[in-house]
Amino acid sequence: KSLKEVAEFIQSKKCQSIVVLAGAGMSVSAGIPDFRSADGLYATLDPNQLTATPLEREAMRRDPTVALDQTLFLQNPLPMLELQREFILGTHDRRWKATLAHRFVELLHAKTGKLVRLYTQNIDGLEDQCALLPRDKVIAVHGSMDRAECARCHTEADFDEFCDCIKRQIKDLSGQDASAPKQSTAIDCNICGYAAMKPSIVLFKSSLPRIFFENLPKDVESADILIIMGTSLRVAPANSLVWRVPRSSLRLLVNREPAGNHLGMSFDEDATRDYFAEGDCDDMLLELMEHLGWVNELKPLLE
Repeated sequence: KSLKEVAEFIQSKKCQSIVVLAGAGMSVSAGIPDFRSADGLYATLDPNQLTATPLEREAMRRDPTVALDQTLFLQNPLPMLELQREFILGTHDRRWKATLAHRFVELLHAKTGKLVRLYTQNIDGLEDQCALLPRDKVIAVHGSMDRAECARCHTEADFDEFCDCIKRQIKDLSGQDASAPKQSTAIDCNICGYAAMKPSIVLFKSSLPRIFFENLPKDVESADILIIMGTSLRVAPANSLVWRVPRSSLRLLVNREPAGNHLGMSFDEDATRDYFAEGDCDDMLLELMEHLGWVNELKPLLE
């Protein structure tokens, strides 16, 4: 089944409601450091570099995801802040730019008015660079790196001030920032006084944002097509969108490899509702935009 068919459906009267689910593949071409690849954060993590006790280091050695765990963070916030220092400051400085895949979602809203919601599993906040995409159209399922909050009292903090504290108080593991301190000190919350300031991302063993659970049932019940991009569909509950949409909905997966088989997706020749576009998100979505006739509108957004 071709992307041309999907384009025709999107532009038809049959399609009134579009939901998008995005994963890491949406942002890969922006050059953002990722977590799970062979040279990602988990694979390259060296607990000996981190400000931690021997027991904490051993736990991170056994399971690198412990470094981003709520339990460890409330006990010792420094390993997580040291690991994420470059990502936090890079986000603040807009070091990474929205990709063609982000621009596709932006145009999907601007050109059709049919976009109900973008559910993104990414924490990079790149969709905020898309001026034509209203913020209320986006739900960051795992939180967002471009805001700050206290993990104890949940007060939102000024992101600029938080980044100043990161620069002054958290050591640079790469050794490239000469102005960084040699030793890290925790960042206290101005409201409750606990050393629990962090980017507004969802740590392991903590709950997802309430906005996800409040909007999901209504958003998916009328979806005519679910567009899934750049995700292996392994992480729950974000992957529940696949089976929550009505049985009449089309489902398009744009990804380097097939996914969603365990959730009931099928890309066999006789499949009636599921489409698979195999490749990088940017390449496949450019092809889809060519079929939609949106390439001229896309060019200025990429400049």
